[in-house]
Amino acid sequence: MTHLQAGLSPETLEKAKVELKENPETLHQDIQEVRDMIITRPDIGFLRTDDAFILRFLRARKFNHFEAFRLLAQYFEYRQQNLDMFKNLKATDPGIKQALKDGFPGVLANLDRYGRKILVLFAANWDQSRYTFVDILRAILLSLESMIEDPELQVNGFILIIDWSNFTFKQASKLTPSMLRLAIEGLQDSFPARFGGIHFVNQPWYIHALYTVIRPFLKDKTRKRIFMHGNNLNSLHQLIHPEILPSELGGMMPPYDMGTWARTLLDHAYDEETDYCPESYTLSVQDLERDLEKNLSPKTMKRSQSVVEPGVLKRPDKVKSEEDNMQPLLSLD
Repeated sequence: MTHLQAGLSPETLEKAKVELKENPETLHQDIQEVRDMIITRPDIGFLRTDDAFILRFLRARKFNHFEAFRLLAQYFEYRQQNLDMFKNLKATDPGIKQALKDGFPGVLANLDRYGRKILVLFAANWDQSRYTFVDILRAILLSLESMIEDPELQVNGFILIIDWSNFTFKQASKLTPSMLRLAIEGLQDSFPARFGGIHFVNQPWYIHALYTVIRPFLKDKTRKRIFMHGNNLNSLHQLIHPEILPSELGGMMPPYDMGTWARTLLDHAYDEETDYCPESYTLSVQDLERDLEKNLSPKTMKRSQSVVEPGVLKRPDKVKSEEDNMQPLLSLD
């Protein structure tokens, strides 16, 4: 075992070996193979390339060097294309702080039987007068950045549960296709995490309608990891034991305290008052949506997912798309 595997339990070490093809004998060589590909993308600023950072991308793509590099490139490319989203990406940012305090996301204390961290979103908590969908996405990305530092979670991954109870049609109307596509690109295509499943519960008909809008932008494996439970919590409990779920999800734990994860990230700053008005962010959101219409068109998305072959230096405009070979973010096996 190398120092890069020091944070893994014996069980997780074995899982990494069997499921991810992680080999301590070749670990440094694997990392260097990915690092050597950086020269093939001169259009991207790779702001971090240390061993531990690259390792999380290898784990997310089961040590396929080419796919790990593709994910690494998309990670930084997504940030380059959406600079406003990543300005002041801190828990104390007013919009992020408001979203965190309302449980976007919530993080359960207990892991599931596969060692995965469970994120919960109670959609009706979204106070649209206080923060935007972009703030929620920023809060989720910030939270994932914090949790993915844990090598156990790099191997075991995450589960996401979204409870749509009491989520109104008016609230749903704010979920524009461009915003949803921004979230898909940020989470499915550009983040080094393994998601075992996304579970919808108590979803109304208009959430099904929204799903049909975004479905074309989801990878096949992602679609297979999405479970629509409706009001049937028994089907949820067949996959996630109720012993670790809060009572809102039919579980045996107490009701979820929405501020739990926010307190973890904010610490003493949790109780500090902040002045924030979503209207002040409206202009940048509108600018972002205009950019999205351009940057997230099917043609542009296909181009942004392309990458040159390892060891071949080409101009960015000559890069050929390999979208058909893309591996989805959500991987259970």
